[in-house]
Amino acid sequence: MQLSDDDFSLFGLPQQQAQDRADIDARWKALQAKVHPDKFVAEGAAAQRLAMQWAMRVNEAQQRLRDPLKRAAYLCELRGVPLQAESNTRMPAAFLMEQMAWREGLDEASGEAEVQAIDAEVAQREAAILNTVQQLLDEKNDAAAAAEQVRALMFIHRFRADIDRRLDALGQ
Repeated sequence: MQLSDDDFSLFGLPQQQAQDRADIDARWKALQAKVHPDKFVAEGAAAQRLAMQWAMRVNEAQQRLRDPLKRAAYLCELRGVPLQAESNTRMPAAFLMEQMAWREGLDEASGEAEVQAIDAEVAQREAAILNTVQQLLDEKNDAAAAAEQVRALMFIHRFRADIDRRLDALGQ
C-alpha cells in the first residue's frame, strides 16, 4: 500500500462503477483501524504525522468511492478522460430542454406535493443516468461517453439541491 495508490487499489476493490456501499464502508473501517494516528503515539511525532497523512488519504478515498457521482468522475479521470466540468458545460439539447422544463416546473410549483412530484421525476432520471454510466464504464469501457453522462448528473445533483432548498422553505 502506498499513498499514491488509486482509491480502488487502496481499498482492494476492482476499478469499476458497480460497488457495494457496505463493502466500501467496511474496508474504510478496517483501513482506519490500521492507520489511525492514535495507534502510533508511542512511535513518535514522525510516525504520527505519517499516520495522519494515511488517515486523511483513506478518508478522501472513502468519500470518493462511496458517492456514485464522485466515483464515476474519478473512474473517468483514471481512464484518461477528465470531466473538465468548469470549462466543458456542453450538454445534448434534449437534456437541456428537460432541465429547463424541470426548472420551470419548480418555479411554478405552489405546494410541497408538486415539488415532491418533480423531485421523484428527477430522481428517476438520475437513477437511469447512473445506470447508463455504470454500463458505459463497466461493460463498454467508454469513459468519454460516461464523462458526458457524469456532467449531466452534476447538473441533476445541483438541481436536486435546489429542490431540497425549496422543500425546506415550504416546510417552514
